[in-house]
Amino acid sequence: MLERFTWFKQSAYRWTDGKRSIYIDPWGIPDDAPAADVILWTHSHYDHFDESDIRKIAGDDTTFVGPPDVAAKLSGDVVTVHPGETFDAAGVKGETVPAYNVAPHRQAHPKENGWVGYVIDLGGITHYFSGDTDPLLELEQVRAQVAFLCVGGDPFTMGPEEAAGLARAIEPEVAVPNHYGYEGGSASDGEAFQKAAAPVRVELLTPVDDFTLG
Repeated sequence: MLERFTWFKQSAYRWTDGKRSIYIDPWGIPDDAPAADVILWTHSHYDHFDESDIRKIAGDDTTFVGPPDVAAKLSGDVVTVHPGETFDAAGVKGETVPAYNVAPHRQAHPKENGWVGYVIDLGGITHYFSGDTDPLLELEQVRAQVAFLCVGGDPFTMGPEEAAGLARAIEPEVAVPNHYGYEGGSASDGEAFQKAAAPVRVELLTPVDDFTLG
């Protein structure tokens, strides 16, 4: 179920079926990475939106998807999204969900910014990408076969225990932790999430950019 994914670092992924390459929050992308058909961003923080990485993978036919502050920095085929919408971006269909902080000591992602997570269909499988968020009541309604959840904790996102609770509410077939070991959190947070999320099945991916070098 995860064999088509490459995890670069933080929340950066590529999915490919051999014909299309879809990137989510590209950061730490190698120079020889395949060109992107579609790139989706959850928000504009530097560890998710990096213009040098965009130049590595964007072409004339690339479709860009992101909230307003991201879309304002792009040109070409740009799809602007807000929380609670459906969209079709060059054949990638899905919906946006909110992503923001509610914990008083975590305010890097305010609700008013309109940042998003995505529930998208890739290869006939529904995938949820949380972006940077705390566990929200709205997110307990997400239904996806695969859930990619931020787990790095303070001062930016929910931590392993909080993310585990959200995973149990969503009940995916498999949950995958991200946003740990680089900016926020430690390399052990994935294992902490895996333990806390039981009985949800958790798979730990190996990042292209090693934690010790991140």
